[in-house]
Amino acid sequence: MSDFDAASLSVLLPVYYRRLFPYFQYYRWLNYGGVVKNYFQNREFSFTLKDDIYVRYQSFSNQSELEKEMLKMCPYKIDIGAVYSHRPNQHNTLRSGAFQAQEKELVFDIDMTDYDDVRRCCSSADICSKCWTLMTIAIRILDRALKEDFGFQHRLWVYSGRRGVHCWVCDESARKLSQAARSAIAEYLSLIKGGEETIKKVQLPDPIHPFVRKSLKIVEEYFEEYALRGQDILGSKEIWDKVLALLPDVVCETLQRDFQKGHNSTQRWEQLKKAVKAHRGNLKKGFYADKEVMLQYCYPRLDVNVSKGVNHLLKSPFSVHPKTGRISVPIDLSKVNQFDPFTVPTLSLICQELDSVCKKEEEADSQNEGETEAKRRTRDYKRTSLAPYVKVFEQFLEKMEQSRKGELLNQSDLQKNF
Repeated sequence: MSDFDAASLSVLLPVYYRRLFPYFQYYRWLNYGGVVKNYFQNREFSFTLKDDIYVRYQSFSNQSELEKEMLKMCPYKIDIGAVYSHRPNQHNTLRSGAFQAQEKELVFDIDMTDYDDVRRCCSSADICSKCWTLMTIAIRILDRALKEDFGFQHRLWVYSGRRGVHCWVCDESARKLSQAARSAIAEYLSLIKGGEETIKKVQLPDPIHPFVRKSLKIVEEYFEEYALRGQDILGSKEIWDKVLALLPDVVCETLQRDFQKGHNSTQRWEQLKKAVKAHRGNLKKGFYADKEVMLQYCYPRLDVNVSKGVNHLLKSPFSVHPKTGRISVPIDLSKVNQFDPFTVPTLSLICQELDSVCKKEEEADSQNEGETEAKRRTRDYKRTSLAPYVKVFEQFLEKMEQSRKGELLNQSDLQKNF
């Protein structure tokens, strides 16, 4: 993914924050219906300014104050933190120990660099359409588990703007989770264990847990196209030795011979599955060695520390990535297979789009001076490639608001019947 001309940030960010940033929807999200007093006011925002100046413990009374400050400071990056016991911008005035993180969305952070040992097309910050499949698999596996295994309804998936994805689980029950509960969920969802020095990172017990079975089903949909054709993981001896290192010795010996006869990764994979099956009877470990390989190459790699901590900061949706210039946009889960990070709008693109539309409309606008600034700005993002992504965000907010109304109605019915 090519680097963006960072020098243009200082010119374009003021335009973005003045005319295109979806403040109304953003405030609607983080205010959660205003049911809890001071919920928005006690939220921490962190801004990274030009020259990597880092400003933590920002907080705002309302949407208008947030807008004013963002226009004034023009952050190069916005991070969102926890909801605290007191206003974060007053934390220095409180007695020691009084300022505590109380609530936060349950969040997940998946970064493509964590897959560097199993992808051959790119490394470090680079991505391409081949390895992006890993993010698609990660979203599908984790989203299914969060919805079906844990019952979370309001899951906002967001592209980071460069090489990864974030998930914000926004249900009230998720926001109130303790650190221990967050850790337990993160552990349940983690199958890849061990650092760089660990060769075999997946060990499956017998029988396989239902969660792992369901995850494998999703991996199977992509494995041949992604791993065997796209990454060619059994293409040559040098490459297949990495796969064989994950298998029991007795299976390896068989395959070192058989693989010489195979013509491509797809054929060699069939040989591998047969060999695992043939030796299953005399294996103490590696009963599901073929499935362990699939998971090691394709299963989501979570940064569990991000999920465990209540006060951990995470990059905000609609922040601009300073290296690529791409906007951090919500992902439509119903079209997750079609999501393409390379078509996500950049800051320069949406500012150009706005500029060209405005030139055409200058005359018409001069005849319609009564239009309010707020109204015009609402219309502004709709004239750019940002519009469909704001719509995905709005649909997410509407579902959340409907369920909140439903809960309030249920509570009032219960009180009537009491």
